[in-house]
Amino acid sequence: MSTHQKSKEERRFRAGLVALVGRPNAGKSTLLNRLVGQKLAAVSNKPQTTRFRIQGVITRLDGQIVLVDTPGVHKPGYEMNRRMMSTVQDALLGVDLVCLIRDASVRTGNGDRFVLDLVQKSDKPALLLLNKIDKLEDKSALLPLIDSYRNEYEWQEIVPISALRGSALDVVLDQMIQHLPESEALFGEDELTDQSVRSMVAEIIREKILQTTEEEIPYVTAVVTEKWEEVREDFTRIYCAIFVERPSQKKIIIGKGASRLKEIGIDARMEIEQLLGHRCHLELFVKVEEEWRNKEHLLDEMGIGR
Repeated sequence: MSTHQKSKEERRFRAGLVALVGRPNAGKSTLLNRLVGQKLAAVSNKPQTTRFRIQGVITRLDGQIVLVDTPGVHKPGYEMNRRMMSTVQDALLGVDLVCLIRDASVRTGNGDRFVLDLVQKSDKPALLLLNKIDKLEDKSALLPLIDSYRNEYEWQEIVPISALRGSALDVVLDQMIQHLPESEALFGEDELTDQSVRSMVAEIIREKILQTTEEEIPYVTAVVTEKWEEVREDFTRIYCAIFVERPSQKKIIIGKGASRLKEIGIDARMEIEQLLGHRCHLELFVKVEEEWRNKEHLLDEMGIGR
C-alpha cells in the first residue's frame, strides 16, 4: 500500500459503542467522566454507585466514541440488582467494543473471574484497562497480572492506566477509535450524553449523599427529580425526592437539626448551577419507602431498566 493510500485509509471516520465493564469500584465512572471531560456519572468509593447505562460521547476528527457505563458486576439480591445486571448483559450484546476495567491495586477475586467470563461469552473485540496504577508502589507487580489476563482472551490491547490521574488515557482513546467500525457519527458534534438534565441532577444529589453519609448509607438511597420549574431564563426551581427504606435511614440523611440534608443540598446546588450555567433553588425531601429496591413501579420511575 502506498503512503498516499495509507494516509487516506487512516483518515476514514470510525464510530461505535464502547461498553465499560468491571467490578464495583474498578473506576468505570471516573474513567467515563475523565474521557468525556464532564461529570456524567455519580462517583464514589461505595459499591453499586452506577445503576444506569450512561452514554458519554467523545467526538474527534478521526471518529466518535459512544461510551456506555454499566453497573459494577455483582450478585443480584434485589429486583434493582437484577435489573442492573440485565443492563450489563444488554450492553455487551449491543456494543462494538468492550473495555474491561480491572483494579490493578487489589488481588484477584471471584468477582474478577465472573467479569472476565462475561467478556469471554460476549466474544466481542476487547481492551483490557488495568486501572489505579497510581496506587502501585512497584509497577513490576503488573507483569504477572498482565500475563494471567493475556492467556484468558484475545485482547486488542492491554493498557495500564490511572483514570484518577488521567494517565495513558490518550492511548485508550486512540485504541478505542482504532477498533471501531467505519461509520458516520451516531451523535451530534456538541452532544456529550443521552442523559436528560433531570437525571444528571438526580445523579449529582445521589453522589453527594454517598459522600456525606460515608459508611452509614451504603446503597439504599435513590433520587428522583419530581418537579422542575423554569422560573426565568437564569433561574430554575428543582424539587427532588430522596428515597430510603427505613425511618432510621431518613434520620441519618437529615441529620441533627437537618444539618446533613442542608450540607447535601448546598454541595449539590453548587454543582447543579455549574451544569445549568445559572442559579437554581434546590429543595430536597426524604421519603421512606420500604423495600423500594423490589418495587417495579418505583424502579420504572427511577429509570432503572428491566
